[in-house]
Amino acid sequence: MIKYAVKYLKNTIVPLNCPENINLENGSLILARTEKGEEALKVFLVNDEVAKLFEESDKTPEAFEFIRVMTQEDMMVLEDLKKEEVTSFFKCKELVAKHNLNMNLVQCRITFDRRKISFYYTAPERVDFRELLKDLTQVFKRMRIDLRHIGVRDESSIMDGCGMCGKPFCCSSYLRKFESINVKLAKDQGMPIAPSKISGTCGRLLCCLTYEYSNYIEAAKGMPPIGSTVMTPQGLGKVCFIQFLNNSVAVKFEDGKIKEYNKTDIEMVDADVNVDIEIQTNLTNYSTDEKIDAKQLKQLEDDRNSSTGNV
Repeated sequence: MIKYAVKYLKNTIVPLNCPENINLENGSLILARTEKGEEALKVFLVNDEVAKLFEESDKTPEAFEFIRVMTQEDMMVLEDLKKEEVTSFFKCKELVAKHNLNMNLVQCRITFDRRKISFYYTAPERVDFRELLKDLTQVFKRMRIDLRHIGVRDESSIMDGCGMCGKPFCCSSYLRKFESINVKLAKDQGMPIAPSKISGTCGRLLCCLTYEYSNYIEAAKGMPPIGSTVMTPQGLGKVCFIQFLNNSVAVKFEDGKIKEYNKTDIEMVDADVNVDIEIQTNLTNYSTDEKIDAKQLKQLEDDRNSSTGNV
């Protein structure tokens, strides 16, 4: 039965192979042998239900090998490693500028055993970094060098931060897979189509646009479309606005007054009334203080290489 696990890159929970005579505390730092080498990781206790799921699933990652609980000396080494990662990052950045490469360096990671150094970068197109690699091998002579191209969503997930909701990024805390997102999701939920309102730090559409979308689609069933004529307890009018989640419909009358009704209190009719309704037929009709650029909106939807799974 699996007793321990560690949280690894991209929010992956990986089982830990640990000798039976070793008892670990939840949250303690340990050294484990991963596919990259020896790494310092935080251990978590696994309850029986999760352990059962681990053992029954065919998608459970291969377990890491436990080496030892980190000692005080190990903690000092880890602190030095973090400093070394910073200096290595800026050294690599200098070399990128020297070779005039169109790549944005994101992060540097060095394994605890100092056998491997990984540089993560984003780039809009394929980068020929052969000359850069030659220079890096001269600087980091005793380490295997790994240059990894990642997407802008991957960048946010490994850098951490807080979203506009005030909570940690979903991609940093629990999301493991990025769903395909388009502007239609925001439009259908009545959100203002403005880049600052519907995009995240990564420059792509907010992942959370998908979370409640199915609820909006379910709530939209039976709702009259905007611009349709309806019969209300006060007479005929036209639908000018819809609140999907409270099942309410705003109706505009010929005298210009607007009143809200529950969808069960109105009925669509085949009639015409002298009421002007501005129906939003395209993105530019959405009310916002931001200047909307069609090219920018298209970029928000661009999922090509936004997540490479190469972390």
